[in-house]
Amino acid sequence: MAQLNRITFDPKIMGGQACIRGMRVPVATIVKLVASRMTEAEILKHYPDLEAEDIQEALRYVAALAEERLVT
Repeated sequence: MAQLNRITFDPKIMGGQACIRGMRVPVATIVKLVASRMTEAEILKHYPDLEAEDIQEALRYVAALAEERLVT
């Protein structure tokens, strides 16, 4: 997986979920908003502490997870 500096994990923040830059904004929330057809501009309006690159990195993170393979 490529280096994803904006994705953080902290057991004290959102129960250790993948979040954006240590904020209480889970990657899953961002991906759900994108999936519901919310635009980048709308997401940034609702989450003013986010940056456009945060959204892009959240999508790259989830894409990388989807590429993982089960090794048996």
